Amino acid sequence: MIAADPSIQMWITFAVIAFGMVLYAIDRISMELSSLAIIVALLIVFQIFPIADPASGDQAGSVKALIAGFADPALMAILSLLVMGQALVVSGALDEPVRRLVGPATSSPRLVLFSVLAIVLLFSGFLNNTPVVAIFIPILNALAGKMNMNPSRVMIPLSYAAILGGNLTLIGSSANLLVASSYAHITGENLGFFTIFLPGLMLGVVGFIYVAFIAPRLLTDRATMSSQFGGSSKQFLVQLEVTYGGALEGLKATSGLFPGLTDVTIRCIRRDDEVLLPPFHDMSLLAGDTLVAAATRQSLTQMMLKSPELLSGAWHTGGVGGASDSGEGPLPGRESMMAEVMIAPASRLQGRTLEQVGFRSLTNCVVLGIQRRSRMIRSHTAQLVLEPGDVLLLLGSRNDIHALRGNRDLLLLEWSASDFPAERNSGVAIAIFAITIALAAFGILPIAVAAMGGALAMIGSSCINIRQASRAIDQKIIMIIAAALAMGHAMAVTGGANFIADTVIALLGDASALVVISGFFLLVAVLTNVLSNNATAVLFTPIAISVAQRIGVEPEVFVIALIFASKCSFATPFGYQTNLLVMGPGHYRFLDFVRAGLPLTVIMWLTFTAIAAFYYGF
Repeated sequence: MIAADPSIQMWITFAVIAFGMVLYAIDRISMELSSLAIIVALLIVFQIFPIADPASGDQAGSVKALIAGFADPALMAILSLLVMGQALVVSGALDEPVRRLVGPATSSPRLVLFSVLAIVLLFSGFLNNTPVVAIFIPILNALAGKMNMNPSRVMIPLSYAAILGGNLTLIGSSANLLVASSYAHITGENLGFFTIFLPGLMLGVVGFIYVAFIAPRLLTDRATMSSQFGGSSKQFLVQLEVTYGGALEGLKATSGLFPGLTDVTIRCIRRDDEVLLPPFHDMSLLAGDTLVAAATRQSLTQMMLKSPELLSGAWHTGGVGGASDSGEGPLPGRESMMAEVMIAPASRLQGRTLEQVGFRSLTNCVVLGIQRRSRMIRSHTAQLVLEPGDVLLLLGSRNDIHALRGNRDLLLLEWSASDFPAERNSGVAIAIFAITIALAAFGILPIAVAAMGGALAMIGSSCINIRQASRAIDQKIIMIIAAALAMGHAMAVTGGANFIADTVIALLGDASALVVISGFFLLVAVLTNVLSNNATAVLFTPIAISVAQRIGVEPEVFVIALIFASKCSFATPFGYQTNLLVMGPGHYRFLDFVRAGLPLTVIMWLTFTAIAAFYYGF
């Protein structure tokens, strides 16, 4: 087939990209399907209207080139980092850092949030911002849960803070290095390590104000399935045992509260045959006391990890787990899960206690707590008569939890099933992650190689298993990266990007230098949300230099403008790697990035225009 005029492919490519943006925006079909539709449309276009590479004579828009995004190193790096981040959560490696941050968060939650965003912005100026964001995703997610804040309010600001931090130094982003290398190759001059620091700091300060104070207000809550069915504030009735030599023995109440048990509500203390009710003024706990308390699932998990002996009653005769003759300890095995089950209507368990039904032998699961709405319960949980609608919090092996799906008397709440943190592997997980970051940050290994090696090490050291790793990978990210790279390749080979640049520059040719550099910044800022920021940076470096020479301005200033504009990738999820990284944890849709990113793009454009006028003297 004879190749058609390139302008035909260019205009059809524009139409396909515009249609794809509409599909993403209206959100009527899944993002994965929209991404696949874009890739297939471009494949068909280049099969009907092929383009020959002038240098080699091969087809430029080949099938191999258009689907290369599925094996792109950036995609491999992102997926590997998602697995490593999940391993940090599963292993409990982040529990202690979160506890330290949550301390002041209870009194000044916004101060803690601002501090985290500021740390991310600063670190991203010297480290690859993808692993920086990967580190703080689970930390911010845990902090949001502690502060009763939806993660969708903080994940996009986290990504934006990292992008802004990349403007501080020459190594803050791979795009910075690409532009500097191209600039040196064309002009023979080099950009210094801190050449962009002062204007980048100005942009960072202005952007940080928006990210910290305005962006969270523009975002909407994106509830997870579990939060829609009860959230993290639901409390269970649980028994805590005061053991000899344990953490609670001799603990004295202060102002009616026991230090170390501030996350639970103590409803009564059972001491021999006596029931002690609150308030507990100047009372000390004695070995053998049983505390009947209300606690959230998260609080119970933390107690089991920190002081497992507190829940030892669940493993012995008379505890909420029923009779058990085994000598196993309170901490579960490596393949353990926590889940919630509901007593079904007409269940054979109703009207009977956990001891009477032998719940432990019946299900091979331990009951950690019982939840009954609108009822103040102070009775012994093992002797509590079960009713339809009661929710039991269980701990058991993965196979035993999954086996409850076929139980006629219990309804397994699928969304509630989660792996129990294996905190004994937390040190290994932290070491693997630290080594991975060091290898990537100091350029010893490419980020993709380091991240894939780190993911393999996490799985190999049992910090995370294959099933957990596969659940950490979001299909949206795979498809949207592949589609973005396909669009970028199509724009490059058809000359679409150059066509847009030449048109805009021609329109601004007779304007003042300030108007030209401002218009150039805006053009790049718009295109970087469609193309990748690296592709935009490389494509526009020679254009920036030629425009500067045409109007008699130092090329370095236009190159710096290009560096800043190429990182205004705020308005689409595929504009920057960190946007894709937070998309899954924040449960975002395409329009969430448009809503929060467009104002920031405009702010960055106006701020740089002011910097060009006053700092560079335009």
